[in-house]
Amino acid sequence: MFTTRPEIAGTFGAVASTHWIASGVGMAVLERGGNAFDAAAAAGFTLQVVEPHLNGPGGDCPIILHSERLGAQQVVCGQGPAPRGLTVAKLKGELGLDLVPGTGLLPAPVPGAFDAWALMLRDHGTWELREVLGYAIGYARAGAHMVPRVAATVETVRPLFETAWPTSAALWLRDGGPKPGELYANPVLADTYERVVREADAAGGDRERRIDAARDAWYRGFVAEAIDRFCRTTEALDTSGRRHAGVLTGQDMADWRAGVEAPLAGTYRGHTVLKCGPWSQGPAMLQTLALLEGFDIGAMDPVGAEFVHVVAEAMKLAFADREAFYGDPDFVDVPMWTLLSPAYAEARRALIGERASLEFRPGGPDGRPPRTDYAAAVRRAEEVAMAAGTGEPTVSRLGAAGGDTCHVDVIDRWGNMVSATPSAGWLQSSPAIPELGFCLGSRCQMFWLDESLPNGLQPGKRPRTTLSPSMVLRDDGRPWMSFGTPGGEQQDQWQPIMLARMLDHRFSIQQAIDLPSFHSEHWISSFWPRGAKPGKLVLEGRFAPDVLADLQARGHAAETGGDWSEGRLTGARREADGQIFAGANPRGMQGYAVGR
Repeated sequence: MFTTRPEIAGTFGAVASTHWIASGVGMAVLERGGNAFDAAAAAGFTLQVVEPHLNGPGGDCPIILHSERLGAQQVVCGQGPAPRGLTVAKLKGELGLDLVPGTGLLPAPVPGAFDAWALMLRDHGTWELREVLGYAIGYARAGAHMVPRVAATVETVRPLFETAWPTSAALWLRDGGPKPGELYANPVLADTYERVVREADAAGGDRERRIDAARDAWYRGFVAEAIDRFCRTTEALDTSGRRHAGVLTGQDMADWRAGVEAPLAGTYRGHTVLKCGPWSQGPAMLQTLALLEGFDIGAMDPVGAEFVHVVAEAMKLAFADREAFYGDPDFVDVPMWTLLSPAYAEARRALIGERASLEFRPGGPDGRPPRTDYAAAVRRAEEVAMAAGTGEPTVSRLGAAGGDTCHVDVIDRWGNMVSATPSAGWLQSSPAIPELGFCLGSRCQMFWLDESLPNGLQPGKRPRTTLSPSMVLRDDGRPWMSFGTPGGEQQDQWQPIMLARMLDHRFSIQQAIDLPSFHSEHWISSFWPRGAKPGKLVLEGRFAPDVLADLQARGHAAETGGDWSEGRLTGARREADGQIFAGANPRGMQGYAVGR
């Protein structure tokens, strides 16, 4: 089969990410003797500079890793929680909101990315933080090549920056703003990271102590102080159409640290698939795969209507359960054992018929009744569509420009693996903090303003994130593949499609990535304004016309998008003979895999 580029093959190591510069940085670390954890952290910090419209230092980062030293896999939870001042009473009662805004300062959780990278580096890496951060500092200081999508994103929110977010205008509109193909620097961010390094080095002691000192500088020192001050003194226009101050405080920052936990596991075709817990949407992929296990996927055309129909219907059932039952397990009793059980999958599988379902059908694990308001979500989606049809400038006026995500996969010569999905804190999410050179995230928009719901807002609770890295073990229990993608709701749609095409149809990583893909918007979106579009199914334009017609005849509200518009996957795998293979998404002309 034709591929846009060869699948990378070697034995020394490989890095695949959503930006070629980050991939090059990760590989440079491996070449200089660093391990997968050093390389992933260096690539991750670099992504904050080269893809500032997709992630930032104020964002989040869940990581799944395999440590050869431990002989085990871990999840590093870089999803920060809601501040103690962000309550249903304040937002709904005091401020009169019915949804958490999608932008501005109110939806900011504790930023988790820095601590996730630092904790992984401390416990599993070998390099000093100053070495790891050196690449990001260099690009922030001297300027990084701006891909066209950075400039396009800045232009989208230029009116908002010019009229309502002056600190963002000062950072992103100076000298006219970023221009495609030119260098654009962020010297304030370079200063921030250089100060973190200085304070870490001044702490003395061993490498671990110096990294902990950097974490303290971020969460208990000057970074937390600047965030606290900005949130208290700034009222930012957000998607509610009003200005609100932030509630995130220095104490919220000081009270939190990234956690380490065991991944959730499911099986598919004899392989073990690892995902983050129900504080993420990751288990929905495990539920989807459990449903697909009962179909002869290998006998289906991987770009045919039957494949698309069955996979889409399975995802509808899995994501309905996500909405009804997933939430931070520190606050919610999630019936995960039942949701992932073969008996539950078998019962749910019987709901998949020859026609597309236009219903929202969560199950009832352990007899629990689901609580969702699908009708309200459908109304919200219709209202937004009507507003767009009248030319209402929602994006430019209120900053309702969706951000996206990054991903990085690394395998080193010792067999260590990392799958990480950094996101949020993108330049259009909230006003830039002038002393730091970055802005806060908006992940708390994913909460409902009802404490009784699994994903209902409570202080200290993690919002149920869409960020969802993946790792797969072979049937002998050895780690096989690290993979993931940006894409919000689509992350755990494009990933099971890729994995099924590899395990059922024996495609390589690059072939599975290049094949045309699809996504559904049937269920309730995690993002403001939390809409739903019953039956909507979007096919990449390279699907044959008869596939679209077949799916429409089955009852899907199917339509086509661009020829290269679905999926931004990357992946790396290590076979039993020691060979390492990697591939990356060609869409958007940014992602690359490197290795030897």
